[in-house]
Amino acid sequence: MERRGVLAEGSENGVAHGGDLDAARRLFPAAPDPWIDLSTGINPVPYPLPPLEASALHRLPSPADLARLKSVAAAAYGAPGPDHVAAAPGTQILIETLPRLVPRACVAVIGPTYAEHAAAWTRSGHEVRLVGALSEVGDAGIVVAVSPNNPDGRVVTAGALLRATGGRGLAVLDQAFADLEPVEAAAPEPGLVVLRSFGKTYGLAGLRLGFALAEPALVRRIEAALGPWAVSGPAIAAGCAALSDDEWRRTAASARCQDAERLDRMILRAGGRILGGTALFRTATFEDGPELFRRLGEAGIYVRRFPEFPERLRFGLPPDKAAWCRLSRILK
Repeated sequence: MERRGVLAEGSENGVAHGGDLDAARRLFPAAPDPWIDLSTGINPVPYPLPPLEASALHRLPSPADLARLKSVAAAAYGAPGPDHVAAAPGTQILIETLPRLVPRACVAVIGPTYAEHAAAWTRSGHEVRLVGALSEVGDAGIVVAVSPNNPDGRVVTAGALLRATGGRGLAVLDQAFADLEPVEAAAPEPGLVVLRSFGKTYGLAGLRLGFALAEPALVRRIEAALGPWAVSGPAIAAGCAALSDDEWRRTAASARCQDAERLDRMILRAGGRILGGTALFRTATFEDGPELFRRLGEAGIYVRRFPEFPERLRFGLPPDKAAWCRLSRILK
């Protein structure tokens, strides 16, 4: 199995993630509180949820509740209708579920990218190849890409991904970071599954909500695999409110892009070379990458590092003025 481009650190299942402040505290026990967690790509300015009705917690979600969420998601993401939308408790469970629903095949994952894709297909018994470009997928029956990509922001269109499969199987396009970007949203079509993340865009990752956009037959198979009441009442209520708020999403996109440009300037002043990213994170190389990671950690600022590429660091966006100032002091 080819393993080129894997960016994961070791963990219980071989894949590490940002957001693990317990790990940060173990690495830097003397760091000051409060920690500034810049190790994730989650919007640091969350959607202002309206008050939650008690019934969302007191009763099981009804089919009508779920249908309403799917209709709102279809409109937000450009799907033909709710029958093209599967709602799930986060996109991670969709990444885990899809490999179990298709016959074993050769899977090409365009990397370096979010390591859970290759890990999930491998766990389900598929032959996985990590390749650097669509031109290298060869005869793979399943091709997986993240666009905009994590960690470098590379964009792959749905059309290019489908052409790479040559009509042999399935194209999986993870658009977890697309909502705040000037990229074309992909609509589901035969042979294509599109994954969309709610928590990253709306800064509500703890709700656990995500969507798969696909042909109705595959949507039904995904929903059957997830089982009843896969999405909680509070997540349904939050999703319906936020996904209907187009004005908030447009304003957030503009504000986060300005934040990303501000972060770029700070990284460049610190001697970094920006590799890319999205409106929610930036990835850069530094000659003293491991040393900078240490200095940031000792100052209570946690960023994402990549052990196979020690010069690389990924920065999420600071949430407020105090956090921006703390980061600026270390990067000067």
